[in-house]
Amino acid sequence: MSYQVLARKWRPRTFQEMVGQEHVVRALSNALDNDRLHHAYLFTGTRGVGKTTLARIFAKSLNCERGVSSTPCGECSICREVDEGRFVDLLEVDAASRTKVDQTRELLDNVPYAPVRGRYKVYLIDEVHMFSGGSFNALLKTLEEPPPHVKFLLATTDPQKVPVTVLSRCLQFNLKRLPFQQIRDYLRQILEQEQVEHELPALDLLARGADGSMRDALSLMDQAIAFGGGRVREAEVRSMLGTIARERVHDLLDALAAGDAAGVMRQVGELAEMAPDFAGVLQDLLTLLHRVALAQAVPDALDDSSGDGERVKLLAQGMDPADVQLFYQIGLLGQRDLPLAPDPRSGFEMVLLRMLAFRPDGTDGGAAAGGPEKRARTGAPALAGTAGSAPASRKQPVQSAAAGPAPEPAQKAVIDGAGFEQWEQLVGSLQLGGIALQLASNCLFHSWQDGVLRLRLAASHANLRVGSSEQRLKQALERHLGASLRLEIEVGELEQDALTPAQRQSREKEQRQQALEESMARDPLVQSLQEQFDARLVPGSVRPAQG
Repeated sequence: MSYQVLARKWRPRTFQEMVGQEHVVRALSNALDNDRLHHAYLFTGTRGVGKTTLARIFAKSLNCERGVSSTPCGECSICREVDEGRFVDLLEVDAASRTKVDQTRELLDNVPYAPVRGRYKVYLIDEVHMFSGGSFNALLKTLEEPPPHVKFLLATTDPQKVPVTVLSRCLQFNLKRLPFQQIRDYLRQILEQEQVEHELPALDLLARGADGSMRDALSLMDQAIAFGGGRVREAEVRSMLGTIARERVHDLLDALAAGDAAGVMRQVGELAEMAPDFAGVLQDLLTLLHRVALAQAVPDALDDSSGDGERVKLLAQGMDPADVQLFYQIGLLGQRDLPLAPDPRSGFEMVLLRMLAFRPDGTDGGAAAGGPEKRARTGAPALAGTAGSAPASRKQPVQSAAAGPAPEPAQKAVIDGAGFEQWEQLVGSLQLGGIALQLASNCLFHSWQDGVLRLRLAASHANLRVGSSEQRLKQALERHLGASLRLEIEVGELEQDALTPAQRQSREKEQRQQALEESMARDPLVQSLQEQFDARLVPGSVRPAQG
């Protein structure tokens, strides 16, 4: 027996087997079970979401030998003929191949005649928007007064091109793009039943690559099985799709947030070794920026189906919201310009360099809100198309210890062991950003001996040691000292009374907030409002005035 592709083998044959589109399935099922059938239905939606499949199941439900219902038996001769694509009273038409009016009239000439075998003669017209104006006029005349034994099922990916006169004579159902999780779970179910060895991260890649289309997902999985020699593995799927590891994009954004141009270019160089689709990488970066912005604005709305929710939250904490918005805007414009670049890599690099070169005008955001790094602003005119951005002045790179001058006295004191104890003040002078700043702020000084700096990190914050954050902290310390060192971060319990810089900042913030709320509660106007209108202060709603 010849091999049958998964998209055909696993095409749903009943409404119960449909994945997604519950709103359409429910409406059609109720219409069939309660004998409230319309003469024309229009299914709209992107490719591969189930338009034709729904129409075929509907045709089978209308003509099943056991009666009209939402649960066709699937066993009678008519049900089998519909499934096999040879039911004489189901006329499937590709409108793209019948654009001429004469062809449409020829098709509709048989409408008045009774069905050969079934109760209803069903016309399934796919991509109906491809009809010409004359063809639509011919169809319209039939839709106005159709015989009772005829049902029209129209499908299109572009309903805007269907005349309103046709739309008004149809019941329209808009089919949604399938969610990532739904596609992934269905792929896993199929592979388990097909007994195909697979890795779950590979299914994530396939589901994401399908872009909401179940048919595309099944086609990609067929390709992955062939590519992997009967197995579906993450590395092979990445190679097949030209995608990159999610962690690479997180590391890239981490370096962008820190304003680390050298780190950004190093990340691009490592990406280039994997021969990726740089347009796809830019899309992944935009998707990540969107999730970071969402985590900043509405943390509870963040979807963790990809398993990187904690990393996204760390990026959200370490980035200025204005930077996130500007990066996103520059990236969107970069998508438009990327095909015009001499080559994809250079175009991608220029988009990233543009993100580093411009900053929101009139704000004082840094790598982290309230953090030590404050990017300089200028009064230059805004760059067109970047939502009010202006060139930012940058500090010159610090020379290496071998080529640079001897450490200044303050730095020499630290080298001799008389400064690390003031860890909180030191962190504030390191000009760190992003997750590297979060890492430093959640550490405590432990010891300094023989060129080895040991820090303590609470186990609850061990996830801050990701990507290049530890390496960037080490480089910042060496720049500050003017000498090399070895950094060791021990994860464990901190001393009971010791406060990390982050904890101290949080406590001071809470104390300021408490004092502010107490001051507000003592305000005569507030007390008057409380007495006259039974008003109350909403906890956490009091904020200091912006000076």
